[in-house]
Amino acid sequence: MTTAQSTVDRTELDVQPTPLALLLLGREADPRSERGVECPGDLPSPSDPGLVERARAAKEKLGDKVFVLGHHYQRDEVIQFADVTGDSFKLAREAAARPDAEYIVFCGVHFMAESADILTGDDQKVVLPDLAAGCSMADMATAEQVAECWDALAEAGIAERVVPVSYMNSSADIKAFTGKHGGTICTSSNAKRALEWAFEQGEQVLFLPDQHLGRNTAVRDMGMSLEDCVVYNPHKPNGGLTAEQLRNAKMILWRGHCSVHGRFSLESVEDVRARIPGVNVLVHPECKNEVVAAADYVGSTEHIIQTLEAAPAGSKWAIGTELNLVRRLANRFAAEDKEIVFLDKTVCFCSTMNRIDLPHLVWALESLADGKLVNRIEVDRETEQFAKLALERMLALP
Repeated sequence: MTTAQSTVDRTELDVQPTPLALLLLGREADPRSERGVECPGDLPSPSDPGLVERARAAKEKLGDKVFVLGHHYQRDEVIQFADVTGDSFKLAREAAARPDAEYIVFCGVHFMAESADILTGDDQKVVLPDLAAGCSMADMATAEQVAECWDALAEAGIAERVVPVSYMNSSADIKAFTGKHGGTICTSSNAKRALEWAFEQGEQVLFLPDQHLGRNTAVRDMGMSLEDCVVYNPHKPNGGLTAEQLRNAKMILWRGHCSVHGRFSLESVEDVRARIPGVNVLVHPECKNEVVAAADYVGSTEHIIQTLEAAPAGSKWAIGTELNLVRRLANRFAAEDKEIVFLDKTVCFCSTMNRIDLPHLVWALESLADGKLVNRIEVDRETEQFAKLALERMLALP
């Protein structure tokens, strides 16, 4: 086919980019979406050799007015400027514990910055250095889709006995929905406690948005069977489930997943065991159920770090989580003769987390130092009210 013919064919078919495609291409903006929101500003060149010094100078100029949070999955070039490092919930709590900081610069992704805004004071301003740093998992559940799901549960006659439990890795809208409907938020470290609480309140759980964490917690930690779990697909009528399937399920799992942890496979585990005799396989509970079942240890990001800290010298570990953290841990414990490798042969960074790079951080800090507020993340009052309710229920868990 010639170029002219190809052009004619596309014109005749009237092929138009979908709204989602435009967002992914960065050609449209939706402030309520985790995807494709352009970052304004004249960024410094990534090849600028003075970026480290510029970041240091801007941070020193701001002094106690700024508090920089760095998620474990951030690049080394960014994490060096973090006042505190941690997982998403730890960082949100750290932000709330700094009421004197006028600016909270969150080096993470959008839903994390939203949580920080919800938990900090009205006079504090949360800044995300790149507004396009989203989370594909959080984006897999929209408020409209979840409302439709709840309607399906009502039509099946079970909405009154279903308690929503939403993973921290969700948008403020989903957290607010959870709060409105009597549910709670969970992290990967307290998911079991959250589910235990939920089953004390009702008979069934709607788990959002990560199906793997919900399934692994229910089956591995609480003794349920895989048959107790059904997957609700928001892209199918009634979630692709019959009313009877909805009524019989203990766990109604949203069809969402982490693009990083979802890459690990049973073959990855078998391959690393063959390559490294005596290796310990340690994975995050966002991995698929068959990967978790084949692993030696399973735990949250903080648990992974603590396990490696306590590991004996000379031990060997294959880690199933984001590569930035695995590489950092490998370097950290090399002196103790701990061999730490990435579980998969394929290099896999969190692409959206990696959008926060040194040029974006420098731009954000220098803008704040010059008195210009940029990239503020602000949750509206009503959403904040109900999302905070759900978060507070989690904080109250024993």
